[in-house]
Amino acid sequence: MVEPGVYEALARPLVGPLDPYFIGVLDQVRHMLRSTFGTRNPLTWAVSGTGSAGMETAIANFVEPGATFAVLECGFFGNRMTEMGRRQGARVVVLEKPWGEVFGYDEVAEFLRREKPAVVAFVHAETSTGALQDPRPIIRAAREVDALVIADAVTSLGAMPVSVDDVGIDIAYSCSQKGLSCPPGLAPFTASPRAVERLYQRKTPVPAWYLDVRLLGEYFDQHQYHHTASASLYYALHEGLRLIHEEGLENRFARHRRANQAMVRGLEGLGLRMHVAEGHRIPHVNTPRVPDGVDNGKVRKHLLEKHGIEIALGRGPLDGKVFRIGVMGPMANEDCVQMFLGKFGEALTA
Repeated sequence: MVEPGVYEALARPLVGPLDPYFIGVLDQVRHMLRSTFGTRNPLTWAVSGTGSAGMETAIANFVEPGATFAVLECGFFGNRMTEMGRRQGARVVVLEKPWGEVFGYDEVAEFLRREKPAVVAFVHAETSTGALQDPRPIIRAAREVDALVIADAVTSLGAMPVSVDDVGIDIAYSCSQKGLSCPPGLAPFTASPRAVERLYQRKTPVPAWYLDVRLLGEYFDQHQYHHTASASLYYALHEGLRLIHEEGLENRFARHRRANQAMVRGLEGLGLRMHVAEGHRIPHVNTPRVPDGVDNGKVRKHLLEKHGIEIALGRGPLDGKVFRIGVMGPMANEDCVQMFLGKFGEALTA
């Protein structure tokens, strides 16, 4: 759900991509994104494109052709990283786990010592499963082989801590429409000085001109024309970030945790079992298992047609086996959770 103030921001008058007012908006967005990511990285901005553009920016710039690229894959978006790495001409190696599980230090360290990758990638909050990956064991293992670490924070940013600097993430990207409660179309992105130094050492040009971080830096840092950024989308992101910081990051994160606790209690009260083990769940993406004898598609259709409530189906091996229920931004409160549980229980009975 998008805040009313964000809709109002979308209606503000348009200006050009080099207009002084717009440059000021970009700079304020960068400042607020740094605190939201939990970083002091100078290279922090919002790429023009959806979350997948953020993913491609990370992989195109920091994964060279022929280099070993390790992907920790336990869901749909880990698989997408793998495909992008292959298209970049990297030697892609994959450590897989069942969808809904997370990785521990020992298995990752053994894998990375064997493969010796230049870059390691993982999904922080895997939307397709509802599983939350602790970055610390992965980063510890990656440091032992001197690999850069890419974190997909598409679902986590703005609804829970990402803590880029504290945990040691080198490159992270996200999207504007999930935890930030804005329209889709921008991809927040950050890279550490260590990662930027590696970027300038690469031996081949970045194959994606539009997503070349060095060219984007000429726009964001030196204000030289690169592309025509959407003023409307940046106005929206600016207002979304402003509202987040007005509430306070810790207050916002705590609110999402409380909503998750209420949702899980309610779902279990309806007799459903959560797909992801306690302690490894995304606070704002709930994935209860579909009970025996219940038609997933009919439940979703009932909610949408009778109540205007949309929830997602499972993907890949979880298709038809889980419901995916997002509770983000303005919806992360007790009233919304209880409203949903009542309508959801009705749909299950039907």
